[in-house]
Amino acid sequence: MNQKLLGRRALVTGASRRQGIGFATARRLLSEGASVCIHHYRPYDDDQPWGGDDLAVVLAELRAVPGGGEVVEVAGDLGLAETPEHVVRSAVEQLGGLDILVCNQAGGGADGRLLSLSPAQIDGHFFVNTRATLLLTQAFAWHCVDVERGDGDPQPRVVWLTSGQQLGPMPGEVAYVTSKAAIAGATATVADELIENGIGLNTVNPGPVNTGYLNPETTDKDPGILPKVLAACPTGRFGEPDDPARLISWLVSEDARWVIGQVISTEGGFRRFN
Repeated sequence: MNQKLLGRRALVTGASRRQGIGFATARRLLSEGASVCIHHYRPYDDDQPWGGDDLAVVLAELRAVPGGGEVVEVAGDLGLAETPEHVVRSAVEQLGGLDILVCNQAGGGADGRLLSLSPAQIDGHFFVNTRATLLLTQAFAWHCVDVERGDGDPQPRVVWLTSGQQLGPMPGEVAYVTSKAAIAGATATVADELIENGIGLNTVNPGPVNTGYLNPETTDKDPGILPKVLAACPTGRFGEPDDPARLISWLVSEDARWVIGQVISTEGGFRRFN
């Protein structure tokens, strides 16, 4: 059993759905020995076409991961300015500290093409996807700066998630891609600032991962989308949540301590289409 994260403590946001990247990441970190705090916000999950999961079942499955450490949870609407600091503080209090932050939360829906967008739609995506990521990272960095670490201690690590919007168009999702593009665009600058405090930051583009939006029951209004996406996947399948989770678990380990400020895609050779 690979226990390269033994003793590490992680906060993973947006991790309350078993078909999601956040859940797969939490499970992967646990399998490598970490303790994990998962963040969730049930009203958002319930508003999606695929719905939310039973949190008790989510926690039970994570706590059953062999070799895993402690599993705790914190709720909060990351669209509110005060929530990111609260979420980090709660994770620190419950786990006794934090060494890893994975900003996986994503606000989607209520989007559209440029000519139909309202200010509220733009703000809704920006607050959750961009502002919350910066504020979560800020609160995590404050915590890390306050903790005395020895020369041989593992480097605190942060991973942001973007959406590959810089690699091709995503029509009809202008607010979403703008908020995620800001994350990719800020990576080098924020990473440069954080490394001065011994904190490593990178960003992951997970590619076309089916987190529920490609399930047949959620694409029945556009049945042509499934074969279209599959045709653009040369491996013959969509991404699975554990595909980016494997990359994320590597990026937060000491194996990746020399990787700083990068935006890395894990897409299975995805061929974009309009």
